[in-house]
Amino acid sequence: MEWDLYTHIYGQHLAQDIVSEEVIKFLANQTPARPLVLSLHGGSGTGKTLLSSMLVSNLYNSAMSSRYVHHFIPTFHFPNPERVNEYREDLKAWVTGNLTACARSIFIFDEMERMPAGLLEVLEPFLGPSHVVFGTNYRKAIYMFISTFGGFSGSNIINDGLVTRFVPFLPLCRHHVQRCVRDQLCQQGMCGRTDVVDAVVGDMHYTPAQGQYFSTTGCKSVPAKINFFL
Repeated sequence: MEWDLYTHIYGQHLAQDIVSEEVIKFLANQTPARPLVLSLHGGSGTGKTLLSSMLVSNLYNSAMSSRYVHHFIPTFHFPNPERVNEYREDLKAWVTGNLTACARSIFIFDEMERMPAGLLEVLEPFLGPSHVVFGTNYRKAIYMFISTFGGFSGSNIINDGLVTRFVPFLPLCRHHVQRCVRDQLCQQGMCGRTDVVDAVVGDMHYTPAQGQYFSTTGCKSVPAKINFFL
């Protein structure tokens, strides 16, 4: 797992170190005192979703398709804020049922800034240190909350101290974007296309205006730009 994180995720040494340390320590403990709850936060395209996907792949060898991995996207799973009470009941039942089936289940909540207000408070009992229902120990699960800056602020999950670690994702520099482009080209068997690397890197937007050190969208638009310049 550590090798994959350090090989394919660029410019995120803090996130790599924190996640590797916490996951290894958590899985080595057969009787954890509480679930592992990680809050992944940072700008667009900085590797948050990629890291969660790679973590899942290493644990279950099937990425997001594993039946023990549950990935929630608010615009798809919870599109109508007016139905938040219904969503709360559905989510509680889903988590309960799947943890009963597999105590080592992984739950990923993406785009936290778009979650209906009050929805995830239904998870609070599952995230604490003493939640056991019907003889099932729910303390072996892993929860990952993915958000942009400030997307998770004000949640009781944070206010009640239920997050194990906050995992910051830093802005990506030009040379990080170059590595993203080279990596994706190599995956397509085109490692030598330096012309495409230069074109994509040159077409990205950077900040601040003076200096232009950091990509405004990280590596998020790299695949589309590669296809455009090929």
